[in-house]
Amino acid sequence: MTTSEDIHVVFGTGAIGMALIEELHASGKHVRAVNRSGSGDVPNGVNVLGGDATSSEFTRAACADASAVYFCLNPPYTSWPELFPPLQAAVIDGAASAGAKLVVAENLYMYPPMNGQPLTEDLPYTATTRKGAVRGRMSENLMAAHESGQLRVTAGRASDYFGPRGLLSAMGERVFYPALVGRKAQVMGNPDVLHTYSYIPDIAKGLAILGERDEADGQAWHLPNAPAITTRQFIDHVYNAAGTAFGISAMPRWMVNTVGLFNGNVRELKEMLYEFEDPFVVDDSRFKATFGDIATPLPEAIDTTVAWFRANPK
Repeated sequence: MTTSEDIHVVFGTGAIGMALIEELHASGKHVRAVNRSGSGDVPNGVNVLGGDATSSEFTRAACADASAVYFCLNPPYTSWPELFPPLQAAVIDGAASAGAKLVVAENLYMYPPMNGQPLTEDLPYTATTRKGAVRGRMSENLMAAHESGQLRVTAGRASDYFGPRGLLSAMGERVFYPALVGRKAQVMGNPDVLHTYSYIPDIAKGLAILGERDEADGQAWHLPNAPAITTRQFIDHVYNAAGTAFGISAMPRWMVNTVGLFNGNVRELKEMLYEFEDPFVVDDSRFKATFGDIATPLPEAIDTTVAWFRANPK
């Protein structure tokens, strides 16, 4: 039963953070959102606290009276090695100071290329990419904090996401906005291999469940997804929902290399291109067997996402 002191603190008000804030608020939780600015388009009754989340002094204050803390921060791709580990370390410290459980939103970068084999939670963290190495070390540090008794932690891992507010992902503004006006969607790699895409509201539901359930503690979980389909099939669904003629423009590796010479974000994406050149399929069976299948059917998820992009023109 939620009490006045039972506060759920969400660090980050990006696409996933906002979906989680809405999910927790809708379930009756007292939610405190944390970002740098101290402002955000949050539901009525949600407080937004602004400050520097690399400061343990700030995170301790932000986590005061919390029963659960959710780490949904994500610095710019170009600054992962410098900014990401200090952010997590400070939030760990803040959550521990409150005696709160920490739930971390992760991606799948720590795993090595699997040549089309499904990704499972027991894979080694042997990624050789720059961002994969950072993600792997952060995951190890997170579980070390749990094993040392510093605090209770769990992690929910999602694949490339799409959904409301999901502008900057591979299935974001470069796909949904063009679909609305009948232009070609822009994608990387091979659009005809299987790929698991995670729906943002399902990520939020999964993180909320991990925050509630004790059996989630001390482990990382692949959050539930609709069955993997090819990127081409995914985008075909998008254009059908938008009511426009299908079109796709795929950027091969040489083009990504060229564009990356002038664009820092594309340059950072280059090392992750393997995810879109071979099948990239996530095994989420352990979460579904333990907590249930909460994945939204893909047509419904895409319809909702198209409606959001239509209501929020570029």
